[in-house]
Amino acid sequence: MSKTAAVQSTGTGTVQPTGKKPMGQRIKEFFIDFRRQWELQSMIIPGVIFMFIFCYIPIYGLTIAFKNYTVIDTLDSAPWVGFDNFKIILSDKYFWDSVVNTLGISFLKLAIGFVIPIILAIMIYEVGMGRFKKFVQTISYLPHFLSWIVLGGMLITWFSTSGLFNEILLSLGLISQPQNILLDPSKYWWIATLSDIWKEAGWGTILYLAIMAKIDPTYYEAAKIDGASRLRQIWNITLPNMKMIISLNLILTVSGLLGSNLDQTLVLMNSQNREKAEVINSYVYRMGMTQGDFSYATAVGLGVSIISVILLVTANKVTSKLNDNQSVL
Repeated sequence: MSKTAAVQSTGTGTVQPTGKKPMGQRIKEFFIDFRRQWELQSMIIPGVIFMFIFCYIPIYGLTIAFKNYTVIDTLDSAPWVGFDNFKIILSDKYFWDSVVNTLGISFLKLAIGFVIPIILAIMIYEVGMGRFKKFVQTISYLPHFLSWIVLGGMLITWFSTSGLFNEILLSLGLISQPQNILLDPSKYWWIATLSDIWKEAGWGTILYLAIMAKIDPTYYEAAKIDGASRLRQIWNITLPNMKMIISLNLILTVSGLLGSNLDQTLVLMNSQNREKAEVINSYVYRMGMTQGDFSYATAVGLGVSIISVILLVTANKVTSKLNDNQSVL
């Protein structure tokens, strides 16, 4: 290809190259840039080493999903069984019960918990009083920094027969006698969803508030001159400028539909609500760590990871179509 064919007109009398640089030239430029910025580049070396040791080397352990591995075996000495562990998964009733629970809780969190941080961020942003805004932000962030051990203990106390919720319901005449709400399996999905929203909604507003802080104020001033109401300004200015970060959070949320909160489940699950509380992560934990069936637990985890990657790619494709073919990943 000639140099003339490798350029195109920009409409202003100038030309720009359209072809990619040769691989050798790109490699040479990479090492030149690395040498020029070696102080900064060397700062990532510990992170790269950490990822290699704890993220890439353990991938070899996934081979036990295709083996009959026991604690007396090594990764190499365990006998191969092919896809037998995956065949057992397909006929395991308890696994599919955990899938139903995981999807039920995850879809509730997606339907409710995804929207609430956006609404809360807009409400905080619209507050004019600086001290009150900081107070609301602090209160909403606080539950995120408490572990599920602490929050779970609080919920167990509040939901007990002599706890806060029963006292409130009795005083309002909504119930005639107290009951332990956490022992009722039919209410667990809502408890898991609402408690997770309570813990993470405030923390989820940080990215949205950062994006809104960068919006040019002249947009709002022009909208006011045109007579736009505050709600119209939010709809036509605030939300469109948040479109990319909303899409990114949606992609990450959809890709994690099969990964429910293990800490929350282990704290709130009991023998009475297990049928509705057991999720895939807790099922894998129970099969692997409690019952010692490491091969089966690894097979379940591997299958879930593959489906999560498929969900991630699919969600990215869908959101890119909605964003004029602009991918956020």
